[in-house]
Amino acid sequence: MKNEMSRREMLRNSSIALATGGLTGAMSLSATGKQTLHAPNQHTSPCRVSLNTSTIRGYQLPVEQQIDLCAEAGFDGIELWVSDVEAFIKQGGTAEDLRRRIREHGLVLENMISFSTWIADDPAQRTAGVKKMRQDMELTARLGGAYIAAPVQGVPAIVKQKLPEYSERYCVILEEGVQANVTPILELWGGGALHRLDDTAAIAIGAAHPNASLLLDFYHLYRGGNSFDSLRLLNGGVLPVFHINDYPASIPREALEDADRVFPGDGCCPFDKIMPILSAIGFRGAFSIELFNKAYWESMDVMTLLKRSFEKTAAILHV
Repeated sequence: MKNEMSRREMLRNSSIALATGGLTGAMSLSATGKQTLHAPNQHTSPCRVSLNTSTIRGYQLPVEQQIDLCAEAGFDGIELWVSDVEAFIKQGGTAEDLRRRIREHGLVLENMISFSTWIADDPAQRTAGVKKMRQDMELTARLGGAYIAAPVQGVPAIVKQKLPEYSERYCVILEEGVQANVTPILELWGGGALHRLDDTAAIAIGAAHPNASLLLDFYHLYRGGNSFDSLRLLNGGVLPVFHINDYPASIPREALEDADRVFPGDGCCPFDKIMPILSAIGFRGAFSIELFNKAYWESMDVMTLLKRSFEKTAAILHV
């Protein structure tokens, strides 16, 4: 964590996304960037336990309260929605106010949640999407963040023959990110167009860019029909964040929805198999819990949900 190299210097000396076993061992450092990390609050894992604020989205809390409660619950880091930050600014706040608040709590701004059509097939949509992504990356930088989610929107289905084109489009926003000093992370969605890990990795590798990276999620990998064994081929050292959650065995895989995600350990996700794989490939970033469980919102107050989210996640990290 005290490495003086910048994130970009480190990534330029590493592989883009995949590596052999020997190379992943050499890349055991986390690509956490220039953010100053504080010591874990209530756990001993080398990885951070963080909160994706989607988990508490149903309470409709202002972003400043989300930050305060996240820290109070013991999390090391936080993922914020761009739309929540924009609402704060519209009401008279500033990005610098939030940056200071995050820093005073000792939190890491792990990633920003953003949606745009940067990869759309329609040129006009794509141009607008790249512009929106650029604006969101500039906002992320003002908040002190180094990463932003880049899910695929504007493409109804991934066409294998067009993978090189998708890579070129990803490279465009990666270059925009260089200017903003923020990295867009290509996100896999289990029920979306980009739901296959092989396609996601192919797009990132094809971008041929030193900052290319992936944003993965236990539920989304399963929902998309992927094998967790495929994670052995990844270089975990260039993955800054991994979304953690679980899924019930009572619902067929193809019928699962985002709202069906449950606390880690309360479903059938084989964490005892996956966690050693992630450790072996060098992942040392943040496990950020992401849920959209309406039943939780209706049955628990926000602090109960946050504390249980932290405890359940921290317990899995010691499997």
